[in-house]
Amino acid sequence: MPANATEPENVTAAPAPPVNTPKHPLSEMTTYELRDYRRQLENAIAFFDRQAPVPAVRDDLQATLSALLAEQESRERLTRA
Repeated sequence: MPANATEPENVTAAPAPPVNTPKHPLSEMTTYELRDYRRQLENAIAFFDRQAPVPAVRDDLQATLSALLAEQESRERLTRA
């Protein structure tokens, strides 16, 4: 494809970063487990955002990250109360 082509290249040269399935539901995870899981999700989402086209699995990861952020926010509210 010429260098001035309008379609982005698929840049899947590197494998996707691993996202380990947690052993417990979000509500039962420790603060440290949530932090580590959040980092894994954010790294995987950033990786998939660089793909062309963006794989559908990215939406699932984003939904999981949203739930995780809600759990962290809930814990912060309890701490402040």
